Amino acid sequence: MIEEPDTDSAPAGHGWFRELSLRWGRFVHRHRYPVLAVFVLLVAASGIYGHDLGPRLTQGGWFDDHSESVIASQLADETFGRDTDADVIVLYTAPPGHTVDDPGVHTAIATALENLQTRNRDRIKKIDSYFDGPMMGKFADAARTHAFASIGLRGQDTATVNNYLAIEDQLGAGTPGTGPGGTTVQLAGLQPVVEGINLGMQHDIRRAELIALPLVAILLFFVFGGVVGALLPVLIGAMTVLGTQGIIRMLTGLIDVNVFASAVVTLVSLGLAIDYGLFAVTRFREELAAGCSVEEATARTVATAGRTVLFSAAIIAVSLGALFIYPHQVLRSVPYGGISAVLLAAVLSVTALPALLSIVGPRIDLWGWHRLGSVRNAEPVAISTTLREERGQGFFSDLALFAMRRPVRVIVPVVLGLLVLLIPFRHIEFGGLSERYLAADNPARVAQEDFDRLFPDFRTQPLKLVVVGANPAQLSDIRFQADFAPGLTGPFEPAAPTTDGINVLSAGLIDQQHPDATIDTLRAIPHPPGVKVMVAGVPALERDSIRGLIDGLPLLAGILILAALALMYVAFRSLILAVKAVVMSALSLGATLGVLTWIFVDGHGSGLFDFTPGPLMFAVLVLIVTVLFGLSTDYEVFLQSRMTEARAGGAPPREAIRYGIAHTGGVITSAAAILIVVTGAFGFSDLVLMKYIAYGMIAALVLDATVIRLLLTPAVLKLVWR
Repeated sequence: MIEEPDTDSAPAGHGWFRELSLRWGRFVHRHRYPVLAVFVLLVAASGIYGHDLGPRLTQGGWFDDHSESVIASQLADETFGRDTDADVIVLYTAPPGHTVDDPGVHTAIATALENLQTRNRDRIKKIDSYFDGPMMGKFADAARTHAFASIGLRGQDTATVNNYLAIEDQLGAGTPGTGPGGTTVQLAGLQPVVEGINLGMQHDIRRAELIALPLVAILLFFVFGGVVGALLPVLIGAMTVLGTQGIIRMLTGLIDVNVFASAVVTLVSLGLAIDYGLFAVTRFREELAAGCSVEEATARTVATAGRTVLFSAAIIAVSLGALFIYPHQVLRSVPYGGISAVLLAAVLSVTALPALLSIVGPRIDLWGWHRLGSVRNAEPVAISTTLREERGQGFFSDLALFAMRRPVRVIVPVVLGLLVLLIPFRHIEFGGLSERYLAADNPARVAQEDFDRLFPDFRTQPLKLVVVGANPAQLSDIRFQADFAPGLTGPFEPAAPTTDGINVLSAGLIDQQHPDATIDTLRAIPHPPGVKVMVAGVPALERDSIRGLIDGLPLLAGILILAALALMYVAFRSLILAVKAVVMSALSLGATLGVLTWIFVDGHGSGLFDFTPGPLMFAVLVLIVTVLFGLSTDYEVFLQSRMTEARAGGAPPREAIRYGIAHTGGVITSAAAILIVVTGAFGFSDLVLMKYIAYGMIAALVLDATVIRLLLTPAVLKLVWR
């Protein structure tokens, strides 16, 4: 038997917090125009301040700063400077019937590279190419129809990206046959791939803002049956996005904010802001339909939906805050921006939105058919007659009654179905940043794949051994043992001259997606006394980051569970309700991860969704777990708040469950549909890593808003709530 929630503490109950909320709602009503003006001006100022956000976002922060590979890479960079060999690979293909050795072709390319470096000495550190002389013969294939140049850029992270953008148009890539000497030029290497991802994410953000908002407005028109009611949540969403730009712009002056984190923040904040607006507008219309004055309807909306929104924002903020356990800057920038954006959405929902509702008043149903203003949605809380229970009050009410009549017959198949969806998760694989995350026809991906095929002994992301304190004999022995590691494209070669007792050796990997055996073998090489051998390079950096993320998952899960339990208990004074919420969120999340694995790793639907199957981006799993767990618990708050409200009004448990489902089923379903539309805009991305998040959220929202909330919740509560 479930313990009765303390209604004075619940979001929908009475007490000092409710009284304070009512007073605030009345204050907003009396000063609605000044309140609205203040927040519109603040949001506009924030948007203007953040108009130049894009160039300030970084590309770095993907790696674990505490790992051996990062320490070794930093040591090598401090000693020899940053390894720039893989920055830009310019791949030249000779015109049909010619080779790169033909005088006209050879001279044209050599002259173009020389002029490029002369014009951009402040941006280009060095250029190594086949056209430098006979010693560079390995930079061309055997038929001499293909050759390449390696361009090393100055700067770090964002500065390197900017330097690449400054010279990109001078490299002659694009239309076949328009390069130096009639060659076809392709651009591979780290910077073209990173820039492809960067441009893709910025395009995704713009698409979400420009396409999702109108589509959401249309959806809300059918939900509310009126133009004015539909536009208010969209307006709050737009204000949140505009205000968030300024917040993130301010954060870029304090921390590095990765462009990937910015895209995630936009997705979450936009969807939640519109959802919060939906909940508030729905409640306001119900209060008006029940006969309340505009002032009282505004006050009650703030005291019920508004306070639940604030509690929901707290749950999302705490969930995102759990990411602070990781040292990866890309993950740490998500909670900084996400928490700020979610709290802004919540604040606007209890300030600007109530002010707008007070201004609009009964005109909330203007230009519509007033569907949600019906008596059904204004039914009193304390309904307890058996006849009313059995006949129901609409589709969602009847669905709740169905689940409560035979709860065990509902619970068993639903739980088994969710567990079946979890099964593919055992095949999960993780990978690092790769050209495979770009669309199959993306020029950078095509160029990288062509380069890897034509020059299999070269890798733009090689493994490195950083050897400290070894004499020539010891270094030779270490190198000899390292060459026997599996999966190498060739023996280790010196990547830089010896300096201060530090040596850097480099070798490529045949399969960069599965470097574990190679890295483990290299790290098992015995170290002579006083000698340190460390494995570095991008494959090691990515593998150490993946291991760090996986090792941190138990702590992340523990924080999420304990935080959700604590917050749900504070809200409803019921440990069983809190445990139920966490278990259901975990079931929904597990099923979602199984679906993601089945699609993106196993490759089912790759043709339909236009992506290349492969390992999941290592940082994406952690983001999905955090965001979806918070969203799932968030819907539980809205549902349980209405049930608690019914209990406070004197309804028996069964009627309270029915009332809660009847009054939130449509709203939660609509909220989920809104988030699906917003995330769906990201689902059309050319980037596989954004598809992960989009389709992951869509799967979770569909499961959570249907079988979890509408079937499993009433069935479980029927068994435990007496």
